[in-house]
Amino acid sequence: MSAVEVKGRDPAREAYRIRTADGEAWLPECLIDTLRPGQRPSHQEAYEWIAAHDRALSRAVATLAAGRTPHRPFDILQPLHLAR
Repeated sequence: MSAVEVKGRDPAREAYRIRTADGEAWLPECLIDTLRPGQRPSHQEAYEWIAAHDRALSRAVATLAAGRTPHRPFDILQPLHLAR
């Protein structure tokens, strides 16, 4: 089982809502490096990218929950609901 659960996508934010044990955050699509200029990733591409980066995303959300800023490029995650 993955440490990161995808809870949906917000088209206006162009971001995926992710949940870890430490809380929830918005993951901007621009972090998904399979992007082609001017296009957004397919859901399949996004889910595969999130699964491949689940450890780094979990660490980033834990860092946000601790009140710190994650390392780049995950410093642009937007906290939603964090465990404290």
